[in-house]
Amino acid sequence: MSRHVAIVTDSTAYLPPQTMERHAITAVPLTVVLGDQALEEGTEISARSLALALQKRRPVTTSRPSPETFAAAYRKAAEDGATAIVSLHLSAEFSGTYDAAALAARTADVPVRVVDTGMVAMALGFCALSAAEAAEAGAAVDEVAAAAEKRAAGTSAYFYVDTLEYLRRGGRIGAAQALLGSALAVKPLLELDGGRIELREKVRTSSRAIARLEEIAAERAAAAGGDVDVAVHHLAAPERAAALADRLHGRVPGLTEVNVSEVGAVIGAHTGPGLLGVVVSAR
Repeated sequence: MSRHVAIVTDSTAYLPPQTMERHAITAVPLTVVLGDQALEEGTEISARSLALALQKRRPVTTSRPSPETFAAAYRKAAEDGATAIVSLHLSAEFSGTYDAAALAARTADVPVRVVDTGMVAMALGFCALSAAEAAEAGAAVDEVAAAAEKRAAGTSAYFYVDTLEYLRRGGRIGAAQALLGSALAVKPLLELDGGRIELREKVRTSSRAIARLEEIAAERAAAAGGDVDVAVHHLAAPERAAALADRLHGRVPGLTEVNVSEVGAVIGAHTGPGLLGVVVSAR
């Protein structure tokens, strides 16, 4: 029998496939435009292919799902027995995905609560997971949405990128900030703040930047004062990501698992190869 409230998110949540299947979470794919090809994230373009395209300086852009794609996902959930849907998405500051979902929700066969989590990557994924767990426990649609919003409020995300150039190209960070970083030959540390990517610190070397990323994540986990989930993301930097995850294991008391994964093509298109990210989420 279907759950009372269905959970829909988008492909930038980067939840492990087995987790998506276990909790019956649907992910609507965003699109990566590579040259003249429009490819669905997660099925038609891999992070590795995206990284190679960026390294060859091929033009790469991204686009939101269409309202029709969301409408089809909502229709399928209703057909499977859901009587309400909570649709959770990456920050509206990054993408028109939230707007497309909201348009589709107006004509859905069942009530749809569309939530701009202000998050991205596993910061969004943890929100979707909390919503799914609330739904499985029999919570009503408003309570399910509230569970996701509460998780978002207790979640922080920090990123190291080799260069701000990709974020500048995509309009995700100001040109002046990108120029400042290049001019001073610094390595930027970024954070999610109010649904936007903000420059947190400028560090002189990549090794120091990664050390600071570790320190900041460990401090944030300690400040949470309870159980936390931690995820480490990367793009074309698996060894650095694994090493960072190992060190966080030793620094965060009670941490039993760190999810390590490569970001998908949509986020990778805006960060570039070499990305390292840490998500700290209070349970």
